[in-house]
Amino acid sequence: MENTDTFEIFLTAPPGLEQTLLREAKELGFAEPKTVPGGVTVQGGWPDVWRANLCLRGAARVLARIGSFRAFHLAQLDKRARKFPWSEVLRADVPVRVETTTNKKSKIYHAGAATQRIERAITEELGAEISAEAAITIKLRIEDNLCTLSVDTSGEGLHKRGHKTAVGKAPMRENLAALFLRDCGYTGTEPVVDPMCGSGTFMIEAAEIARGLFPGRSRNFAFEQLATFDADAWAAMRDVTTTQDTDVRCYGSDRNAGAVEMAAANAERAGVADLVQITQQAVSDLTPPDLGEGEQPGLVIVNPPYGARIGNKKLLYALYAALGETLKSRFSGWRVGIVTSETSLAKATDLPFLPYGPPVAHGGLKIRLFKTAPLP
Repeated sequence: MENTDTFEIFLTAPPGLEQTLLREAKELGFAEPKTVPGGVTVQGGWPDVWRANLCLRGAARVLARIGSFRAFHLAQLDKRARKFPWSEVLRADVPVRVETTTNKKSKIYHAGAATQRIERAITEELGAEISAEAAITIKLRIEDNLCTLSVDTSGEGLHKRGHKTAVGKAPMRENLAALFLRDCGYTGTEPVVDPMCGSGTFMIEAAEIARGLFPGRSRNFAFEQLATFDADAWAAMRDVTTTQDTDVRCYGSDRNAGAVEMAAANAERAGVADLVQITQQAVSDLTPPDLGEGEQPGLVIVNPPYGARIGNKKLLYALYAALGETLKSRFSGWRVGIVTSETSLAKATDLPFLPYGPPVAHGGLKIRLFKTAPLP
C-alpha cells in the first residue's frame, strides 16, 4: 500500500458517542465520515491515519483497513492469507500479534483456528515474529464469510495522551472527557469549572482545546513501526504549530489534597498549568470565578462519585443535592454537565436537564451525560 492509496479508516469511539466523534471528524476535514456501530469510518491514506492519531481527541483507536477477501473454510483462508501482500504494510523485523472476531453467519466460526492461519501466513510469507506482547496488532473480522483485515495504528489507546502519569481512584478517560466537553458545546472559548476535578482530566482537556494543542503530541504510535511509515513526513506533520494565545481559564477544585496535587502536576506536564487554577475545597464552598471584562459564564462539568464506582450510593444523594443547590444559587448563566451512572443521582441535583444523551459504556458501567442550558 502506497502512502497515496485511499482506503477505509475506522475511528473507534465509546458506543453511544459515535455522533459526537462524527462531528469532530467532519470539523477536522476527514473525507466521507460516516457513523457505524462503535465508531466512525473515513476515507484516506496513511498520512490521514497519522493525522487521525495526532489530532482526534474523541477517538479511542485508529484502525486502517488494509484488505478483505471471502473465505468459506479454513483451507481457503490459509491460501488467501498467504497471498496477501503483508510486506506492503508490515515489517519483517517487527513482531506482530493477531486478534480474530467471527459471527455466527460465517462458515469459519472458530476464531482461534482462523488466528492460527493468519499468524502462519505472516511468519512463513513475511518472516515476522508472532508475539503476544507485540506493539503491532492485526485484527481479522469474519462477517458473513467476508474476511476484513485491519491494523491497529495507535498501539496504546488514544486516551493515553503521554503526559499524565498520576490518576485518581476512578479516572475519566481523556477521549471520553473530550467527547463530553464537545457534547456540552465547549469549543475552547469560555471558562470551565470542575468542582470535583480528581486528576484534572476535564480541565486539562479543556485547556488544551483552548490552546489548540494536538492531543497526541507527547506520545508514540504503533504506525511508526509499519512499512508505510515516512519519518520525515510525520515529523513535518507533528511540528506544525497550532498553539494559540488564549485568555480562557479552567478552574478545578477537589476536597482531597492529594487530588489537587495530582491535577496540578498533570497540568504542568501537559503544558497548560498557566491556564488552570486548582484549589482544595468542598463543593459547598464553590463560587464562580471572577470573570474578566466582556467574559461570559461558561461550563461547569463534573464527574461525581457514583454508587457502583465508589462507596455506597445511598450516601451520595446528599452530595448531589448539595452540588445542585450550589449551582442553582451561585452559577446563573452557566451551563452544567454532570456525568453519572445513576439517573436518580442526577435528579437529586434538581437541575433543569435537557433530554438525556445515550448511555455510554465505561469501565463496566453505563454512564450518561446530563446537561443543562444556561441556568436561570
